[in-house]
Amino acid sequence: MPYGMSQRLEREQARKNGVGSFENATPFRDQVFAQLQDECLQQGVLFEDNVFPATLNSLGYNELGPGSPKVRGVRWKRPSEICESPIFLSGGATRTDICQGALGDCWLLAAIASLTLNEKLLARIVPQDQSFEDNYAGIFHFQFWQYGEWVDVVVDDRLPLKDGELLFVHSGEGHEFWSALLEKAYAKLNYSYEALTAGSTSEGFEDFTGGVTECIDLDNPPDNLWRILREATKRGSLMGCSINVTSSSESEAITSTKLVKGHAYSLTGIDEVEYQGDIVRLVRARNPWGKVEWTGRWSDNSSEWDDISDDDKERLQINGEDGEFWMEFEEFKDQFSRLEVCNLSADALSDDTPNSWVSSVCEDSWVKGITAGGCRNYPDTFCMNPQFRLVLDEEDDDPDDGVEGCSVLISVMQRDRRRFKKRGQELHTIGYTIYEVPENMRGGGRLRLPKDFFLYNKSVGRSHSFVNTREVSTRHILPAGEYFMVPSTFEPNQDANFVLRLFTEKASNAEQMDDDVDAVLVDVSFFSLSFLQSSPLTRINPHFFSNFSHFSLIFKSFHNFSLTP
Repeated sequence: MPYGMSQRLEREQARKNGVGSFENATPFRDQVFAQLQDECLQQGVLFEDNVFPATLNSLGYNELGPGSPKVRGVRWKRPSEICESPIFLSGGATRTDICQGALGDCWLLAAIASLTLNEKLLARIVPQDQSFEDNYAGIFHFQFWQYGEWVDVVVDDRLPLKDGELLFVHSGEGHEFWSALLEKAYAKLNYSYEALTAGSTSEGFEDFTGGVTECIDLDNPPDNLWRILREATKRGSLMGCSINVTSSSESEAITSTKLVKGHAYSLTGIDEVEYQGDIVRLVRARNPWGKVEWTGRWSDNSSEWDDISDDDKERLQINGEDGEFWMEFEEFKDQFSRLEVCNLSADALSDDTPNSWVSSVCEDSWVKGITAGGCRNYPDTFCMNPQFRLVLDEEDDDPDDGVEGCSVLISVMQRDRRRFKKRGQELHTIGYTIYEVPENMRGGGRLRLPKDFFLYNKSVGRSHSFVNTREVSTRHILPAGEYFMVPSTFEPNQDANFVLRLFTEKASNAEQMDDDVDAVLVDVSFFSLSFLQSSPLTRINPHFFSNFSHFSLIFKSFHNFSLTP
């Protein structure tokens, strides 16, 4: 259900008090790690989580539901019951600590593998002062970004096994458990393990960092793609790649060169080597299965490695069958279809970085019959959608990017749909459209654009497409000026809560348009439809019922984000 005004105001007040910042993460389901750990230590017991219990219901609801043969015989055990000397994290996390189990969450594991490349960032998501020795009480905790705030999730360390093996993610060594417990915490955040099935690597990237992801079509890559990869690597951005499928039968089909279609890979590095008198650009990727590697040029056992220096071989760390491999940059563009680059927020970065962008974040809802107007294909209702004004006063000043104008990165993200997959709440198809503000409406006022405006004026920008993913985001270059943004679902009358994030290189001003009802603050959850239709408020202002949510926007404070050029 869409959120009411009172819920938004409550969350906003908490944020103003510092709750939900990384330094003061919100305890998920009001479970405070330190308090629960102390209670268990004082009582001499191991923690048992009644919010996410060691039962079949925590595994799933359909394919992994209580009646499924896939979970028959599952037992829950603590690490000390699985191996003799369990270790939470040994000698720093590595990509080989993550091997996929019987869950279709390769997108998440690819994101975790990328996370291991940034030790400081990983340490913020996976607190390092946890072990199976000092102050061990069977409880662990992890932090995730969720729609504008950080949450701290606690779990007990009981893990599901079948036939004596961990059912889901496990380390290559078999005795290290940070990755399995991190996956469990994320499953708890989404109410079950099965809820993690199928997704985009960008979703994991953003929930680990609070950053924003840009998707690059490798079938039509930008000319400066190598520069994008180089700068992203330099800044510690998380990256993933995948190969598109044209039908469900192709999902996880293995090509002749051992690449897996419809499967998420981590992009873990780039480099250049001298080969037969030329400089060759290389890209390193990893399959979260921990096996099944590329067998073409520059693969582990290819002859190309015989013709490079020993120093280059040592630097590039050519290993055996571990799921990770190198391939030539041009081959990478030919073989893969999609690249995702997650630009880290200043909150996730450990130091000041150049090219810091300014962001604003807000919440709103599409409500059936009120603010869920659908896309431009529905001209009679499109104007009902929430509308936002963006003022760009100053153009970017990077002399090296070859672009004149104002860079704007727009992200629209639908909330909580994964959590409620069990109820059939699949992702809506979403997008947004941008319009230039007419001269007679510039410079003030909060009037919304009327229906006729959209009938007779073209947009100046939009999301790349309307797509059924959690988030759509696109970078735009716009002349300085004033613009309206209209986020929407593709079809009208689809309920959903959403978060809008705007990123600009220069200072900008954004606000929501609310017509002539600024002074009226009403939470729809307190009123029935029949009451609202007969209310004196609606008789005084006939637009009230169709516009009440347009003044419910809550802008949060501005933050700095670091984005790759």
